[in-house]
Amino acid sequence: MKVGDKHYRTIWMENRKPKSVFVIDQRHLPHQFVIEEITSLDAMCVAIKDMHVRGAGLIGAAAGYGMYFAALEFEGNQSLETHFFEAAEKLKATRPTAIDLTWAVNKQLSVLSKITNLDEVSTKALQTAHEIADLNAEHGLKIGEHGSSLIETIGQQKNGEPVNILTHCNAGWLAFVDYGSATSPIYHAFEKGISVHVWVDETRPRNQGARLTAWELKEMGIPHTVIADNTGGHLMQHGMVDMVIVGSDRTTFTGDVANKIGTYLKALAANDNGIPFYVTLPSSSIDWETKNGLNDIPIEERGAEEVKYIQGLVDKKISKVLLTPKDSKAANYAFDVTPARLVTGLITERGICEANAESIFNLFPERKQFEHTVKNE
Repeated sequence: MKVGDKHYRTIWMENRKPKSVFVIDQRHLPHQFVIEEITSLDAMCVAIKDMHVRGAGLIGAAAGYGMYFAALEFEGNQSLETHFFEAAEKLKATRPTAIDLTWAVNKQLSVLSKITNLDEVSTKALQTAHEIADLNAEHGLKIGEHGSSLIETIGQQKNGEPVNILTHCNAGWLAFVDYGSATSPIYHAFEKGISVHVWVDETRPRNQGARLTAWELKEMGIPHTVIADNTGGHLMQHGMVDMVIVGSDRTTFTGDVANKIGTYLKALAANDNGIPFYVTLPSSSIDWETKNGLNDIPIEERGAEEVKYIQGLVDKKISKVLLTPKDSKAANYAFDVTPARLVTGLITERGICEANAESIFNLFPERKQFEHTVKNE
């Protein structure tokens, strides 16, 4: 994606600093564009946990580079296996719901466990981190190619009138290494000349829609309107939404979808009004070991201050403002689970499938080993 005239990924390295990783610090957007330099495993863990970087695909890539820092920091006072296991557990604990993080860390562990020459460890860890990041960008591109066909079909049915798309949270370029998931079909459709308009949920409590998705769409020149989270149902009832596209932090192999809190309510409203509800995700977001999303996906609970305070621009400075009585308690569940029955389809890097085990396995036949478990439970 371009910011101004320059193309950026959300995470990258520079040749002059081979032991540094650079990220866009998303806490400052949309008012300030800040680049952060990360130089250690601990700093990467803080960046993930405190949401300097966020979004399933991006935190997976960030974790991949976190394991590279772990390789650089190995001092030989314990076994290499123990060192990487401890680093992996530290990274996995930062954001427990998004499975891309676990996928990336496990991929690094699988590669690094086969190395016997200590001189090759950091080189191989860096190579693998680059591969994870490149794969995420590639998957975002392909999701956009497949998903844009759905938008194009609706556009033809509307005789060229704008396709009104509602999205929740930020499953955009900022949530991936490049392109995004939920926004990628929109970007591709827009580049094809298809008329689109995006309803952008503000997405409390951190307002990733109002702050991040709106900023992305503005940079791309795509027509959009920010709405309060509770507005979507009203728009659907009055025929002002043609489709809903969201991302996923974890999807079970049976099609249950964990995504930003509030996604379930949008799925219910879409179902009640006969509006297609699509989920975009790379295969790295599929949990091949979990069948029942409602019972078995861990839901991250974050600090109450995110609910009680709101951040914005005040007198040209980014400030926080208290919304609630100071002593009021606040609950902050970061995700909810949308049952497969409410999902029209899953848009992946391999194509579009229904939200059920049979259709998912047909798209990913190499995962057929899990099908026997599904049929016999």
